[in-house]
Amino acid sequence: MKPGTLLLSQPFLGDPNFERSVILLCRHSPAEGAFGLVLTQPTSLTLGDVIDLPLGTATPAAALPLYSGGPVQPDTLHYVHRQAGLPGATDLGQGVYWGGDFDILLAGLTNGDVAPDTARLFIGYSGWSAGQLEQEIERGSWIKQPASAGKVFTLESDAFWRTILREKGGRYRALSNYPLDPRLN
Repeated sequence: MKPGTLLLSQPFLGDPNFERSVILLCRHSPAEGAFGLVLTQPTSLTLGDVIDLPLGTATPAAALPLYSGGPVQPDTLHYVHRQAGLPGATDLGQGVYWGGDFDILLAGLTNGDVAPDTARLFIGYSGWSAGQLEQEIERGSWIKQPASAGKVFTLESDAFWRTILREKGGRYRALSNYPLDPRLN
């Protein structure tokens, strides 16, 4: 499984950390495990709430929303973006990049050289030990889909999961309408 893959949770996954989640896989190694960021869980925090910005909170960067990337190390900051030339960034394919020199990205966001809608910031991440993600996929917990910048940076969090399943068609379209709690149906 290659980085840049989207992992969509099955509607019956049963883990509140990943209910109707779409995770962008950033790193995967059969020997070391996997690292991903949940794209569908906005928080009430902004970048200005968690770091001191050079020009204070009066910049577009200060208002950037933070997402919960997952339950692991919620005191860490991670980011994906569309800045192909950012030093140290990992190319996830389809115009999506992970990490890189945060000071340069922040400067671009602060001075307006980088549009705020071309970056997504996360606190925490989703992690799997060696072989764990493969087992979860075999059990049917996750549906794989290639990522694209158009989806990663433009789809609204509450519609992301459903939109991708509908686009896959077939049985996935039916899953997109699965109720949160089928007992209430």
